[in-house]
Amino acid sequence: MENLHAIDLTLLGGALLILLGIASSLLARRFGAPLLLVFLLLGLLLGEDGIGGIRYDDTRFTYLVGALALAVILFDGGLRTRAAQVRGSVAPALVLASVGVVMTAALAGLAASKLLDLPPLEALLLGTIVASTDAAAVFFLLRAGGLHLQRRSGATLEIESGSNDPAAVFLTVALTTWISARHAGLETPGALAVALQLAWAVAAGLGLGYAGGRAIVHVLNRYSLPSGLHPWLALASAVSLFGLTNLVGGSGYLAVYLAGIVVANRPVRARADLLSVQDAATWFAQLVMFLLLGLLASPRELAKVLWPALGVAAFLMFVARPVAVFACLLPFRYRWQEMGFISWVGLRGAVGIFLASIPLLAGLPHARLYFNVAFLVVLVSLLVQGWTLARAAHRFGVAVPRADPNTRRIQLDLPGQLDYEMVGYRVAENSAVLRGGALPGRVRLAMVVRAGEVLLAGDHGALRANDYVYFVAPAEQAPRLDWLFAEGAEAREAEQDAFGQFTLPGHVPLGELAAFYGLPIPRRFAGSTTTQVFGEHFDGQPQVGDRVVLGPAVLVVRSLDDAGVAQVGLRFAGVGERLISGANSARR
Repeated sequence: MENLHAIDLTLLGGALLILLGIASSLLARRFGAPLLLVFLLLGLLLGEDGIGGIRYDDTRFTYLVGALALAVILFDGGLRTRAAQVRGSVAPALVLASVGVVMTAALAGLAASKLLDLPPLEALLLGTIVASTDAAAVFFLLRAGGLHLQRRSGATLEIESGSNDPAAVFLTVALTTWISARHAGLETPGALAVALQLAWAVAAGLGLGYAGGRAIVHVLNRYSLPSGLHPWLALASAVSLFGLTNLVGGSGYLAVYLAGIVVANRPVRARADLLSVQDAATWFAQLVMFLLLGLLASPRELAKVLWPALGVAAFLMFVARPVAVFACLLPFRYRWQEMGFISWVGLRGAVGIFLASIPLLAGLPHARLYFNVAFLVVLVSLLVQGWTLARAAHRFGVAVPRADPNTRRIQLDLPGQLDYEMVGYRVAENSAVLRGGALPGRVRLAMVVRAGEVLLAGDHGALRANDYVYFVAPAEQAPRLDWLFAEGAEAREAEQDAFGQFTLPGHVPLGELAAFYGLPIPRRFAGSTTTQVFGEHFDGQPQVGDRVVLGPAVLVVRSLDDAGVAQVGLRFAGVGERLISGANSARR
């Protein structure tokens, strides 16, 4: 019976920890604190030296949970990456994720050798542990609070944080093996052998990641599973891919991130359910990982290395990271404001503490020192950089002044096909749809639910406040409906985000418009009107919401008449949206 009670107490304790995490997330949102910092501090508070008094020192289990959590988080990061939005940022981000990590590790190692009096190789190991930006921190904080960044800055940060883990993990393992062999008096691996292992890890990660992503898409679309199982199939497949890639010596982290990108950019069944489950799984993974890492730390031991660790953290934030970012991104002609912001948002998170557990597992002499310094560096990074992320984005001028519409969208798959979904909204007072806002192209009203009665299209009359409306819409166009149903004062902001602040008639000559705003356009369009340009781009059948990108500006079809495009909206896009040629603009 005592064993049964012990199991019950363990289950109760685990459930209470999750409830505490949920409660702390509510407080974090209210006071603007980075949620990951709250989880980390909660683990520290519940540990052996805190009020909880929980004694926890299982490094092996922590490593296992950390690896699983990072796989889930990176897969989720890939699922949120649309190829059209990151095109043009891939090369610089990958340079930053590889060369940048090495440069940051070397510079941070230099500071560690001076501040902690470590031998060069051990100082380099510590620098490598804290060198990479953390995917969990970046993905979460960039999406928290409705912050939107200019396209190139946001894409660079997300790709870098999602793809720099392989370099950091490989270098940490290689240096740990090297130092361990030297302490044991064994032969150390040569530089050529290490380089070949790294090349194989990247190649296997890329190959298996792409193949695994295509396999996940194929299985999701081919087999009809019981309701709710598709997201778990995708998640379990991603974790399986992670383990398989690691077994053959590849980078499992790179593989799951790439697999997520492949799934995100292919037509796939149950996409809305998949993203919903991933949201919950990622949140839970972050909660468990940060709680365990907090429990593993000891405030008394942290206090012993507080000042040197703060020195390493400051050097990392103000010297090592900026030097690496400017060196890697200057050749790609990034603006100094973009590079300044990317330098500041080199967030350290669970990856650094997780990597510090590798020397602990190997039993290196200074392993506990690495862990404590890494923990404090992460704590400072989340506290200083995480808490100031939104202000830094506005200060450097890379924040896009856009508010997410306050709408609640319901998306349902339509069996038998992959191109359309059913999308539902509640009609709010003063929403644009009540003022005659037009539906985006290829969106059709399916039914209206009014006062508990289902009314089919054509039988509902004029829409009314508090109606529930359901549309059949292409999956990629569903978010464009949000502006129609935004509530109250946010309705105008959402409308401006969709169509821009300026409304122009369709007969405006494109050449005059381009000359006034200094926009690049192909010469053959100089004498054409916006109506003619949209008609040519979209085979004479433009729809509301279709767009053409002209340098920093975007023209959006706002309304139609018998002659074609009656009105266009003009808005200015983030850095990175460019028109390669008029014919390349396509309906999204």
